[in-house]
Amino acid sequence: METAYIKTPLGIAEIIGDENGISVISVSDEGIVSKEIPTVLQEVVSQLNDYFEGKRTDFTFKLNPAGTEFQQKVWKSLLEIPFGKTMSYLELSKKLGDVKAIRAVASANGKNPLWIVVPCHRVIGTDGSLTGYAGGLWRKKWLLEHENPSTQQSLF
Repeated sequence: METAYIKTPLGIAEIIGDENGISVISVSDEGIVSKEIPTVLQEVVSQLNDYFEGKRTDFTFKLNPAGTEFQQKVWKSLLEIPFGKTMSYLELSKKLGDVKAIRAVASANGKNPLWIVVPCHRVIGTDGSLTGYAGGLWRKKWLLEHENPSTQQSLF
């Protein structure tokens, strides 16, 4: 496995992966940025930079997150939430076929190892609230605003 650290508007992102795909992308407030990016991670870094610059709405590199069968199912479902859109935990549970699994869905969502790429930040409370986010609610708010910026309405 190769590892790289890059600076983003939300902190230092750690990227871990190999030729089988990317296993982890996480963010923290501190860290040392990599001087060199391993060849196998260069495309990931490029696509993440494009995302933060507003030039990309999806990611095309191979994913290889470790998780249970249920977690994998939830994460795959998260990939289907369109850029700039949100879905409630209840809607996600219904989509997965079991409205009673809402807590399990929320738990799997919180264990998502692929920050931004598997867009767990697009899942919100039924009432529209920004509930729970492992990276901090301020990051979730930033990401949602980045993906769906409100435009200033003309006064004339």
